[in-house]
Amino acid sequence: MKIERRKNRAAEVYTASLNDIMFFLLLFFLIVSTMVTPAAIRVLLPNSSTAEKVATKKNITLIITSDLQYYVNDSPVTFEGLEPALIAAIGERQEGDDINVLLQADKMLNLQDIVNVIDIGNKLRVKMVLFTEKNN
Repeated sequence: MKIERRKNRAAEVYTASLNDIMFFLLLFFLIVSTMVTPAAIRVLLPNSSTAEKVATKKNITLIITSDLQYYVNDSPVTFEGLEPALIAAIGERQEGDDINVLLQADKMLNLQDIVNVIDIGNKLRVKMVLFTEKNN
């Protein structure tokens, strides 16, 4: 008597819909990632009717908050450590680069506080650009 074995069937998972799911997940993460703002120091910039956009490549950012906290390239420094921090940031640049210090000062600051920082920039012979917001 001959006994026949049943044929082994290979199990399959239907994966045609996975392409659609992966596409929607990719689209979702791309949209969400453009909405997320990086952790940045917020300051209220003064208004100006002639404000222009400035290219921010290869520049040093200097932020002064309303409570006189100073940040050079997002690193907190004291007022006394501001000049050495700027010298270190300038030293990282190449010789042929134009060195601009982008000054973002809160509009509630006293004018003397801003002038003290600009004096440091003049002593270091760098161009300082004061950020403003354009009036609508």
